[in-house]
Amino acid sequence: MNIIISNSSDKPIYEQITTQIKSMILNGELPEGTALPSMRLLAKDLRISVITTKRAYGDLERDGFIETVTGKGSFVAPKNLDFLKEEHLRLIEEALQKAVDTAQRSGISIDELHDMLDVLSKGE
Repeated sequence: MNIIISNSSDKPIYEQITTQIKSMILNGELPEGTALPSMRLLAKDLRISVITTKRAYGDLERDGFIETVTGKGSFVAPKNLDFLKEEHLRLIEEALQKAVDTAQRSGISIDELHDMLDVLSKGE
């Protein structure tokens, strides 16, 4: 598992870890049942505090991405299709909000954005 921590990012380290692991799970890079490194091992590899990895794993478990089995470790949770769809919708919403913000700053109308989306969705 390749996680890259950026000290210049405005996101806290635990959030960077959480975001990257979520992305690996959503894109299939970490399939269901895959064992994650222990919190201590990940902390050692990333040269960060175990408290930070514990927070990241806690958030991932809370959000349903991983399951932790006492004495065995943390594993990628079985996929909940409704949850995955909701997560994908959230990611799409973020991307569309960025597009709307950029369009507004650039004087591009919502109708022009709709046209772009239609073209992109048809693969033209």
